[in-house]
Amino acid sequence: QVQLVESGGGLVQAGESLRLSCAASGGTFSRYNIGWFRQAPGKEREYVAAVRWSGSSTDYADSVKGRFAISRDNAKNTVYLQMSSLKPEDTAVYYCAANTKFTIRTTWNEYDYWGQGTQVTVSS
Repeated sequence: QVQLVESGGGLVQAGESLRLSCAASGGTFSRYNIGWFRQAPGKEREYVAAVRWSGSSTDYADSVKGRFAISRDNAKNTVYLQMSSLKPEDTAVYYCAANTKFTIRTTWNEYDYWGQGTQVTVSS
């Protein structure tokens, strides 16, 4: 099974950018669809974006469309989430997750493997 480790979080000001990474080990990375989710204090876990195992398709939540970009490098076993024009409401712990479904899924309970999360804080 695959293990996931997120990195790249931090404290930025509104309007700035961050790139998160999700590094995988212990499995055949190219078999897995990867999704990013986030959870702010007191709120439910929220879907952010996902990329299919082949990289052939991506999907975004409306709240981040046009600002965030997901990509993957199967040679490096890594998925990236480039976040631009960050807003204070993007503040959350960001998690990457994996599954082997045929299509991209947008609900957290359709993912089987999770990383430990990385904190993103956007100040106004």
